Amino acid sequence: MRKILVLGLLIVGVAVALVGASLSSGSSKPAGAMHVHQHATPAAPAGLAPLVADARFATARFATSLKRAKQAGYRTIVTQHIPDMGWHFMNPHITGFNVKKPPILVYVKRGHRWQLVAFEWVFTSRPDPDPLPGAQYGSFPAACHYVDGTFVPEDNQADCPPRSPISGAKFAFWHPDFVTLHLWAWYPNPDGIYTGMNPLIRPFN
Repeated sequence: MRKILVLGLLIVGVAVALVGASLSSGSSKPAGAMHVHQHATPAAPAGLAPLVADARFATARFATSLKRAKQAGYRTIVTQHIPDMGWHFMNPHITGFNVKKPPILVYVKRGHRWQLVAFEWVFTSRPDPDPLPGAQYGSFPAACHYVDGTFVPEDNQADCPPRSPISGAKFAFWHPDFVTLHLWAWYPNPDGIYTGMNPLIRPFN
């Protein structure tokens, strides 16, 4: 029994010595501690945080209710689920730029439940000045869109098939080349708040 106690004390002593050596060497981690790599999220531009807060308060009623969004005018489905991005629903009556009234809401879906994740604005050319601090832009090519959210790239509206080549749905509208601005106001994006694609959306793909 005495030998076991002495052995236990020796083990504790060695462990304490290792921790002490680690701390004295300038490291804040004990010897043998596992190193975990953390993905650094790009810092939000100065001045953006209060605008995002205003946008979230203004759209909170839509956060988990696509039904409420449709009642408020977001009835036009622009796309079905785009991988790493989501479903796009547009209110065609919203024009101009207002961070509290985005024209397009981006949702993800699981089962019958919908969750708002981002906003999108589209422009025919890059805005000058930027409507949001540090804004970053993407693009969407000219396309024919159909009532079920399917779409096909097409440079001219006259060349749009009357029915979706994908699903057979009726033609809804055409648009020219667009500059796009995404804002991930309702879902974190480790690649940046303005980045079009979001790796955290992959479970919904």
